[in-house]
Amino acid sequence: MNSTFVRNICTFLIIGFAVFSNAVFGQSVEAKLKEQGIELAKPTPSLANYVKAVRTGNLIFLSGHVSNRADGTGIKGKVGKDLTVEQGYEAAKLSAIGLLSSLKAEIGDLNKVKRVVKVLGMVNSTPDFTDHPKVVNGCSDLLVKVFGDKGKHARSAVGVAALPSDYAVEVEMIVEVE
Repeated sequence: MNSTFVRNICTFLIIGFAVFSNAVFGQSVEAKLKEQGIELAKPTPSLANYVKAVRTGNLIFLSGHVSNRADGTGIKGKVGKDLTVEQGYEAAKLSAIGLLSSLKAEIGDLNKVKRVVKVLGMVNSTPDFTDHPKVVNGCSDLLVKVFGDKGKHARSAVGVAALPSDYAVEVEMIVEVE
């Protein structure tokens, strides 16, 4: 066999494997986040006597994460008074990004996620506000975008009278991992 033939066969096999693995295994979670323009930051330390994540067996229990950006600023205020449903949706999305940052710090590779099991979304809202599920969709929609069917989860979306430091949204999550 000549070297050109061998090189062509090797190139064909490498390209074929890349196409096959992407088709079979799908795009990585990190790539899907990047497509969304999302970069995960190193989680900040906990502010009190708790940890951001606890693993027991194959389950990761993530503490509540507020609607905070990587630069430390956040979306604050009451949905239904200071903020619209759309702004609340963005706040829930920020909470999800924080959760994913803490999850990655805990397990190292988000591709180890087998299933997002449960999400609890708490919305800082006025007493007459009733669209809490539309707000928490900001978190749920992102999880499904990056994990596909593994991101579909059981969920509760509730309104609360106040959240720490007047943040708009706080979300906690339970995840099953390999």
